[in-house]
Amino acid sequence: MTCFEDKLVRMNQVQPNRILEKKLNRAAWAITAVVLLLVSLMHRIHFDVGIDFTFLPAVYSALNALTAVILIAGLYFIKNKQRDKHEKAMTLAMFTSLFFLLGYVLYHVTNADTKFLGEGWIRPVYFFLLITHIVLAAVIFPFILFTYIRAFTGQFDRHKKMARWVYWLWLYVAMTGPVLYLMIKPYYN
Repeated sequence: MTCFEDKLVRMNQVQPNRILEKKLNRAAWAITAVVLLLVSLMHRIHFDVGIDFTFLPAVYSALNALTAVILIAGLYFIKNKQRDKHEKAMTLAMFTSLFFLLGYVLYHVTNADTKFLGEGWIRPVYFFLLITHIVLAAVIFPFILFTYIRAFTGQFDRHKKMARWVYWLWLYVAMTGPVLYLMIKPYYN
C-alpha cells in the first residue's frame, strides 16, 4: 500500500466518539438492570394469556445455536480482515440474542419451570453447565453491550481488547444454551 492509499484508509475510518460512548454506556447499564431484574423476577410471576407458548424453548434454543454460528463466522471474518462482514455478523448476533431473550422471558412468564429429572453422571454435568451458563450469561450481558458500543463509537483498540475475552464467554453461553435444552427436553410436559 502506498502512503497515499494508507492516508485514504485512515481518513475513511470512523473517528472515536467518547461522548456518544458515555451516553450509550449509561443506556447499556439501564438495559442491563432491567433485563437482570426481569429475568430474576420471571420465575415469580405468571401470566395466563391463553396462548400455548410451549414451542418457545425449541425456538429460543435454536436462536442461541444460530448466535453461536454467527459468532464463529464473525471471528472468521475479522481474522481474515473482512471488517464489514464482521460488523454485520456481530450486529446479527446481537439481534439473535435479543430475540432469544424475548422468547426466553415470554416462555418463563407463561409456563411453569421444568425440572431436570436425569440421574447418574448426567445430573452433575447438567447442573455444572446450567450454573456456569446462568452466571456467565448474567455477568457477560453488559460487557457484550460495552464491546459493541466501543466498536460502534470507533474505539477499535478498546473494542479489540475487550472482545478478546468477551467473545469466548458469549460463545460459551450461546453454545451451552442449546446443549442444556437438549438435555432437559425429555422432561418438558
